[in-house]
Amino acid sequence: MAEAPTPRLVLASSSPRRRELLAQIGVVPDRIQSPDIDEEPRKGELPRIYAERMAVEKAQAVTRDGEDIILAGDTTVAAGRRIFPQANSSDEVAQFLGLLSGRRHTVYAAMAVIDRDGTVRSRVVPSKVRFKRLSDAEIADYAASGEGIGKAAGYAIQGQAAGLIDWMQGSYTGVVGLPLFETRALLKAAGLPLA
Repeated sequence: MAEAPTPRLVLASSSPRRRELLAQIGVVPDRIQSPDIDEEPRKGELPRIYAERMAVEKAQAVTRDGEDIILAGDTTVAAGRRIFPQANSSDEVAQFLGLLSGRRHTVYAAMAVIDRDGTVRSRVVPSKVRFKRLSDAEIADYAASGEGIGKAAGYAIQGQAAGLIDWMQGSYTGVVGLPLFETRALLKAAGLPLA
């Protein structure tokens, strides 16, 4: 009897950070496709529900051939029920950091996997993060660096912002973009051969 072919992994993300994170656990996608979906939160939608919906919709939005395994992720930053979008300018970075200064916020790292049979599995891993009380100069310097543009809530924990965060609880890799422990477990359950 012929052996079943090894499934191909499709990463439904254009994020270089997610590719780098997967490489840390020895996973290299066979194909990368950026999903095109509406990322607007629904009226009254809670951040955790939104993050999971985004990950699932991203996974479902890419082309699946045969028994491909699809992996998608979403990183949603929220203070209470308020969802912070990606910052589109240095002014938005400064505005978001001003709102997060000295406060705890939650980063919901969601991932969704479509397995060889087409079954969708998803997980959400929440982490708590707190910025120190930021001075106007610290906010202005970080905003001017350009690092926070295109990032949820206007910061990247793996960059210069690391020097402004005085406390964190949860999954560091989740805050960066993909919680590796949970992602590996989901991929293994979906049939991706991992040691």
